[in-house]
Amino acid sequence: MDIKANLEVVKKSFPNPTCKLIAVSKTKPLGDLKAAYEAGIRDFGENKVQEIQAKQPEMPADTRWHMIGHLQSNKVKYIAPFVHLIQGVDSFKLLQEINKQGKKIDRTISVLIQMHIAEEESKFGFDRAEMDEMLGSKEFAELTHVKVIGLMGMATFTENKDQVHKEFRGLKQLFEELKARSLPDFVDLQEISMGMSGDYKIAQEEGSTMVRIGSAIFGSRG
Repeated sequence: MDIKANLEVVKKSFPNPTCKLIAVSKTKPLGDLKAAYEAGIRDFGENKVQEIQAKQPEMPADTRWHMIGHLQSNKVKYIAPFVHLIQGVDSFKLLQEINKQGKKIDRTISVLIQMHIAEEESKFGFDRAEMDEMLGSKEFAELTHVKVIGLMGMATFTENKDQVHKEFRGLKQLFEELKARSLPDFVDLQEISMGMSGDYKIAQEEGSTMVRIGSAIFGSRG
């Protein structure tokens, strides 16, 4: 399998060439990550703390690690010193823990707030009411060691492209609404992470700034 060739094919297919590519390297061996790095990739997405911890010391120092899976609060401390972006902040409790661990090591940690936009119940994330409640709370305003740089969402796994378009469009609309609001200084909305191997073209058409692609680069898992 030629990872470099796969990357070229993926990048050429981007409707928006400026969209950031996060190579989803979960379950992949270090050799695959190094091949992608050699081909110019610097952003890697992992969904297990243990795996990101094991790979981080083995990769070059300028590798940017994205935590893309559901993150348990008790595991934040293991990645706080080096993680580039935590993409799946799906509860205020988790955000508070990230802030706490950032404070301990005097590091501001960048995060995306994960919104629940899909019809499936299994997907994590805030709904609109929970998001509004958090943003309006005194506790939120008191955070000191996090930077909220955008939103993340996963569309329903479906063949219905209209539905996927609609879900991504809804997230983009929310993003624009929040940008227009008066929010604390540590909220600086720049990124919308939406789109994976199966729907990244639709996501880019709807305004995604960051896509998470694994199987189209590294081949299917397992």
